[in-house]
Amino acid sequence: MIVSYINIAIKLAMGLLSIVMVINYTGKGNLAPSSASDQVQNYVLGGIIGGVIYNENIGLLQYFIILLIWVCLVLSLRWLKTNSAFFKKAIDGEPSLLISRGKLDTEACRKAGLTAHEIMFKLRSNNIYSIRNVKQAVLEQNGQLIVVMSGEENPRYPLVTDGTIQVQALDSIDKTEEWLLERLKEQGVESISDVFLAEYENGNLNIVLF
Repeated sequence: MIVSYINIAIKLAMGLLSIVMVINYTGKGNLAPSSASDQVQNYVLGGIIGGVIYNENIGLLQYFIILLIWVCLVLSLRWLKTNSAFFKKAIDGEPSLLISRGKLDTEACRKAGLTAHEIMFKLRSNNIYSIRNVKQAVLEQNGQLIVVMSGEENPRYPLVTDGTIQVQALDSIDKTEEWLLERLKEQGVESISDVFLAEYENGNLNIVLF
């Protein structure tokens, strides 16, 4: 009996260390998942730990190998998302434009799996009670609805992230990619791939380079 409890304690300690290691190496984003892949990896790791600690048929070495494989998969996935825009889009998807200039895109809602009731609930959560007053509403990868009201200048999200132009953000402030590239050149930026973050706020473009 004592040996069994010792094995459980060791497995719990190994699981705790693996969670801490994953969080430290992949960033604190896993504490508040911003995408489906972040959420899934948390669920799976929790399932591995919870399903194994009480299973006496799985020894410590097997458990260690399982955790090691999962950690390697998570780190590889994070590396691909960080270094490849293609893989990031394939894994995490893209934000969905649901409302543009007071008009609801029913096809985008269908693809996102949202009903009219759910959309209105999300709008009411933002103290918005009429679609006509919405300039743009974007459903982020984590399910959060970002709303820009008519007359608002600040889109509340960046124009460039990780070297990728956010076209929907440009549309929300009635700007074009040509305008953005020209503004970047004015600040000495020759390539969009050099931009880690470019945020438009109150008529100003704030740029952070890699």
